[in-house]
Amino acid sequence: MREKIIAVVGRPNVGKSTLVNRIAGARLSIVDDKPNITRDRIYIEANWQGKNFVLIDTGGIVEGNDDEFVKNINSQVDIALGESDLILFVVDAKTGLNPYDYDIANKLRQTKKEILLVVNKVDSKAQDALASEFWALGFDNMHLLSALHGDVGVGDLLDIITSDIEIQKEEKIEDKSIKIAIVGRPNAGKSSILNNLLNQKRAIVSDVSGTTRDSINEEVVFEDNLYQLIDTAGIRKKSKVDYGVEMFSVDRSIKAIKDCDVALLVVDSIEGLSDQDKKIASIVEQQGKGLIIAFNKWDLIKNVQTHKFEGVIEKEAPFLNYSQKLFISAKTGQRLDQIFKYAKQIQAEREKRISTGLLNKIVNEAYCLNPPNSIKGKNLKIYYSTQNKTCPPSFVIFINNKDLIQDNYKRYMLKKLRENFGFKGTPIVVNYKQKGDK
Repeated sequence: MREKIIAVVGRPNVGKSTLVNRIAGARLSIVDDKPNITRDRIYIEANWQGKNFVLIDTGGIVEGNDDEFVKNINSQVDIALGESDLILFVVDAKTGLNPYDYDIANKLRQTKKEILLVVNKVDSKAQDALASEFWALGFDNMHLLSALHGDVGVGDLLDIITSDIEIQKEEKIEDKSIKIAIVGRPNAGKSSILNNLLNQKRAIVSDVSGTTRDSINEEVVFEDNLYQLIDTAGIRKKSKVDYGVEMFSVDRSIKAIKDCDVALLVVDSIEGLSDQDKKIASIVEQQGKGLIIAFNKWDLIKNVQTHKFEGVIEKEAPFLNYSQKLFISAKTGQRLDQIFKYAKQIQAEREKRISTGLLNKIVNEAYCLNPPNSIKGKNLKIYYSTQNKTCPPSFVIFINNKDLIQDNYKRYMLKKLRENFGFKGTPIVVNYKQKGDK
């Protein structure tokens, strides 16, 4: 059985995301006093006393507004309403009954779904009187609570919305999905790629940078393999990021990189690889994640061969030579299916294990072919090599003295490991230890 889906809706700034975070027990949706912070549909799994369900956090509904951005938000809400089994209609006790509340109430009744009216920001029993005016909306039941403080009404609401859900026996299910975080600068086409891959308008697409605020997760099956796509907010230069909503959005994007298996770095082909793209790529490398650099808007590039374009990139950013390069168009769908194939290949490389015997053979051969220069009359000796981790592949090489190995020789050894074992698309880690190191 699929889990019960509950859509949380209402006009802007009534506390929908605060309520979602309170129920989920974590700050999963961005909360701010400014309206229209939540723009896309955010799906969050929740549990109450052993009963599992799914919350959909939505953007604030504004009826009768012809602004294209508002229309997009409303269309996202409509999709959430269509998917839901229950609707939580959230209103604000402090600002009181608003004409928009009547419009939203009428809109929700047309869905023929079960609706619970939730009066938020009732911070004490003394404020119960503030809620009485909301009976005018015509609903049979009304639930008073304080999402911010959580001590008024939230538990009672959870008892009601989970009353028809059976307690599920806990089963540990191994997550075999490959998690792909779609990252990059604002307006590079990340949300367009997500929508095209899912064949639906899952994320709002706009020419205005910073449209995506929260990270959006979606699962998709491609050629019998399960993938989890994570669309993220654009990451601008730190000096240009304002404190508040944008900073939280960037933090979410970086967290998505930490949680993923493979990062899809979306680059605007017309602008080329920028310094900010390189910084984002370095974050991916530092986190030990697989990396696909997807040059979007390739349909607009004329008379340029991909291998020549790759050559330029390799000269500009040699530290990214290990990454997979892909030339795509979110608009036309060109080569988008290759994203899944590359991600699967890279994940296999991240999980690859090299036998100790073979590893020592290759390391010793590399040492004999090109022994390092002596330093102050002392020679570097390599005793033993082993792989100690995967994801990313990590190796330990035991030597006589760490002061005798220089950076250029470390790069040489790294190159030899890649030449012999591949590891295309994933960073690899090589640590050098001398006797006595822990």
